[in-house]
Amino acid sequence: MLLIRTFIIFCIFICTAATGIAQTNNPAKVADDDSTAKTLPKDKKPLARDFLLKTDSVKPYSPRKAIVRSAIVPGWGQITNKKYWKVPLVYGALGTTGYLFFRNLKQYKEAKNAYILASDTSEANDIQIPEPYYSVRKSPERIRAFRNSVRQNVDYSVLFFIFFWGLNVADAAVDAHLKTFDVSDDLSFRIKAGYSPLAKTNGISLILAIK
Repeated sequence: MLLIRTFIIFCIFICTAATGIAQTNNPAKVADDDSTAKTLPKDKKPLARDFLLKTDSVKPYSPRKAIVRSAIVPGWGQITNKKYWKVPLVYGALGTTGYLFFRNLKQYKEAKNAYILASDTSEANDIQIPEPYYSVRKSPERIRAFRNSVRQNVDYSVLFFIFFWGLNVADAAVDAHLKTFDVSDDLSFRIKAGYSPLAKTNGISLILAIK
């Protein structure tokens, strides 16, 4: 009986070992395992690629772009910030100062030529003096004073033009930086019951939530 039991156990051990060796050496099983191992990374690669594409497609807003554009062309930065209603204000300020510059420059040239003709010794040239300078041709100092005043206006118009251009750039810069923040008008009150460590009592608090 002992020999029979030993023989049966030995046969079971041999069959189990043979089955394991057959499964290990089976080409179909190995191919299935390899295909599973190969298809697993392939299933994951599109997910990683899609994630990278989504990450690259979401680009942060650049305030520098609006600032540079506004410095090159007035109002371009406001258009970039989608503040279209500010564009007429920008061109209104710059257009007004530009008009005053050319108007004052024209008056300065006229007053300068009138002063030269009125201050010379030849009265024959007075006929070339236009109005309103012709009526005061006998007082060249008045024409000179007006010429100097107009010259100051020319300088002021240039300064104001540069000032409004810089203000246009500063406005675009402020709007561009505020665009990166979440500024919401959601203000809400809520009542919350709790314990006050300062008063060491329980009570109800009125909380203002700013979002």
